[in-house]
Amino acid sequence: MTTRLVLASHNRGKLAELRRILAGLDVQLVDPDELDLPDVDETGATFEDNALLKARAAVAATGLPSIADDSGLAVDALGGEPGVRSARYAGVHGDDAANLALVLARMADRDDRAARFVCVAALAAPDGREWTARGTLEGTLSAAPRGTGGFGYDPILVPLDDVRTTAELAPQDKDAISHRGRAFRALRPAIAALAGTPAEPAASNPEATTPREEP
Repeated sequence: MTTRLVLASHNRGKLAELRRILAGLDVQLVDPDELDLPDVDETGATFEDNALLKARAAVAATGLPSIADDSGLAVDALGGEPGVRSARYAGVHGDDAANLALVLARMADRDDRAARFVCVAALAAPDGREWTARGTLEGTLSAAPRGTGGFGYDPILVPLDDVRTTAELAPQDKDAISHRGRAFRALRPAIAALAGTPAEPAASNPEATTPREEP
């Protein structure tokens, strides 16, 4: 029987991305708009804290296993900002255009443009078990937004060894290298186990997936 899995996010781009990344598992990724999920204040100090806050809230509201992530852009020359404040860097949550403009304004005339996308994915089960995994994508910042794909800061991050921003990549090419793709692929064995499907190979990084005790 297919296991229903809740995505604790109303981000439509993220829903489409995760349906591609988790394809092949015997799970139905439930559209969060079908559920009355509570809004969760991202008060954690780390990406892991915020991902777990959202996954736990979804489990409590639905009684179903839930996945969530917290992700963002970390810019070396800005001391790691926007970091956990990526979605609300310019003040209003989810204002991608304003967030991009603020980052580029603060990076004007800076030579060091190294940056990375960071994602921590969390899986929470109704019995209290939890798992987290981290993925990163290293790159540099472009001088101006380019591309129409993806969402968030995709139009300004150019992955290492490429000349395109992640917003200029085809969806399958982005999934193969993205921070979110890496984090959720590391969670696939745990999701498969919850769904009762045949075991998948463990993550290549033995520290990428971290089971947690019940809080």
